[in-house]
Amino acid sequence: MRRIARPTCLLLACAALIITGACGDDRPPLASAADAAAAGAGEPSKQADPARGRRLIAERGCIACHTVPGVGGPASKVGPPLDNMARQAYVAGVLPNTPDNLVRWLLDPPAINPRTAMPNTGLRTADAQDIAAFLLLRAGTPEKTP
Repeated sequence: MRRIARPTCLLLACAALIITGACGDDRPPLASAADAAAAGAGEPSKQADPARGRRLIAERGCIACHTVPGVGGPASKVGPPLDNMARQAYVAGVLPNTPDNLVRWLLDPPAINPRTAMPNTGLRTADAQDIAAFLLLRAGTPEKTP
């Protein structure tokens, strides 16, 4: 005869599920909107342009490997999804997530992590700054579904 699981085990499992389900992501982004707009602040006169960054993501084919909220394209699972970038602690798991480090990564990923599958895409600094600003400003923005 099979024995039914003890009620205490079931109660603990249910409690764990409830607690896990109640955990929301109400944390503020690690990078603020002001930080994102000033991505690559080496050029004080230039503010990064998130709208241009969105266009560059589409034009440069980033969506061939990444799912990028706000940029239409095929569903891709080659690289990680790039939603909520400002809430990520690290860029590519190796650099602390700051606008400048995201720009560094976008400019030459293999120089940061030689084992990465992401190629050097030949971005210019201004392009990387605009893409970084777009990705960092997307944090917490709900995806609109048609």
